[in-house]
Amino acid sequence: MNKLQEIFGKEKKIIIGALHFPPLLGYKDFPGFGTALKNARQDLAAFQDGGVDAVILENNYDIPHKIFVDPEVTGAMSFLMSKLAGDIRIPFGISVLWNDYRAALSLAKVFVGKFIRVPVFVDSVETNYGKITAEPEKVTAFRKKIGAQHIALFTDIHVKHARMLENKTITESAREAVRKGSDAVIITGKWTGNAPDVSDLKEARGAVGKDFPILVGSGADEKNIGELLKYANGAIISTALKEGRAKEEEVNVKGYEQRIDIEKVKKFTAILY
Repeated sequence: MNKLQEIFGKEKKIIIGALHFPPLLGYKDFPGFGTALKNARQDLAAFQDGGVDAVILENNYDIPHKIFVDPEVTGAMSFLMSKLAGDIRIPFGISVLWNDYRAALSLAKVFVGKFIRVPVFVDSVETNYGKITAEPEKVTAFRKKIGAQHIALFTDIHVKHARMLENKTITESAREAVRKGSDAVIITGKWTGNAPDVSDLKEARGAVGKDFPILVGSGADEKNIGELLKYANGAIISTALKEGRAKEEEVNVKGYEQRIDIEKVKKFTAILY
């Protein structure tokens, strides 16, 4: 049994809704905990009532990101999760951007999350926020240190918003991720809202074999999901399900004040069945 079956009770057509917190404590646009919690509860309800299989909680709007976040961000995420815990009815995970696997694993351990996302696992990259060295052994060692081996590692390869510092193919990165302890590899496009090339998904599937989990990490929508799921087991989705239009000045395509639209979620999940 792979991790997807263990967590979700199935291995295909898994949809994970990304619940994006607004700018958090310490960022100039932090709207206050009242607004942050109200928005999060509204998005959570839309995801759950719309039929997704899981949610992943993320500090998406903490711009500029830091590779390892400041204590006030971890504290803010912890507070919000403590308030949301009683409302969550489906499996959930944590992503702490840019690559704070220590905070993500700690939060998942405390609040009984099932998985975390690790943007940089086996591929060293350069981002707008600095260079990040791939250190998979440190990730798995920290997970063991806090007794969190049961928490799955969903790890990006050739991650978006970054430039590879090594000349590695998708095949090489995917196989290395499996060897180093990834529980699922994530394939993205180049930017938020961009879908991965189907050729990349096909190559990754050939690299890891038919049974190892692959997730689409960006750009899934109602028009392309069928094609993407020919090679992937599921997708992490948020931007396409938010209300309103994209904003040219917004690095994350849509703003933190734009809520998840339950009708879009229902329409999207209905396509799969």
